[in-house]
Amino acid sequence: MASSADTLLEVNNLKMYFPVTQGIFRRKVGDVKAVDDVTFKIKRGETVGLVGESGCGKTTVGRCILRIYKPTSGQIIFDGQDISNLPLSKVRSIRQKIQLVFQDPYGSLDPRQSAGSIVGESLKIHHLYQDKEEYKKRVDELFSLVGLDPEMVNRYPHEFSGGQRQRIGIARALSCNPSFVVCDEPISALDVSIQAQIINLLQELQKKLNLTYLLIAHDLSVVRHVSDMIAVMYLGHIVELTDWKELYENPLMPYTQALLSAIPIPDPRVERKRERVILKGDVPSPLNPPNGCPFHPRCWIAIPDCSKARPQLRQIKPNHMVACIRV
Repeated sequence: MASSADTLLEVNNLKMYFPVTQGIFRRKVGDVKAVDDVTFKIKRGETVGLVGESGCGKTTVGRCILRIYKPTSGQIIFDGQDISNLPLSKVRSIRQKIQLVFQDPYGSLDPRQSAGSIVGESLKIHHLYQDKEEYKKRVDELFSLVGLDPEMVNRYPHEFSGGQRQRIGIARALSCNPSFVVCDEPISALDVSIQAQIINLLQELQKKLNLTYLLIAHDLSVVRHVSDMIAVMYLGHIVELTDWKELYENPLMPYTQALLSAIPIPDPRVERKRERVILKGDVPSPLNPPNGCPFHPRCWIAIPDCSKARPQLRQIKPNHMVACIRV
């Protein structure tokens, strides 16, 4: 199945199950259904936000795209090539085009390596320089690109602030000229005052380098400012997919409405008047998900039919898809 010319990434019916074993013979007793039948597309130069509660499968989707995990089933088509079943020997060439910005800007950096060595590591792995002079020049360029002084290349991660460490992580991701970057909650571990700087940097780099992003986050207020399209995940499924404006002005899925109601509004008068949606119960276990719609045990508009069959993601209006039989 080939992608259209303007589509860079196409994910079709992606599933990622992790086996659960028991006893000394490690007998399989079930599966953790971390990602269960996920489908979406990302156009070139676009940012798609993937949002939801912790544990809903967002990071697992990103790791499948990066081929850190081999999917249980489904297709991942990147730039017209199906990479879901590529052998490990060919995955390295794909990783040159698909890079990752980690959530933890300190834990993702080797404390024994200098910042320059961390940023230049991909250049060595993919043989992207001719001599030491070209290597040093490229590392200095990457530091400048993300707003760091090239004089800092010999410093170690502990000598940088959290925001600077995340800039090093971004420079490392850009070192081998990728076309697609998975940003896995890139600002959640940073101070609020620094978050806006990193988001602005990512947007500037996207325009300058014609990058395409998958932005994984649980903070809908951040995703709103940077995403063209937003996919809302719940318990391994995408339950709503539309552009950012439509999602905020006209959320149709009850779960999306609950997520949006949790975003604080700076104006106390508006905050006092608006109606909050408080969800009952806990997120079900992906080891034993409920029958039918995964959200129905916590949904205030659920009817008996909601527990009978899982609703498919269907188009309700142009550019707005929802998995809910009540919409």
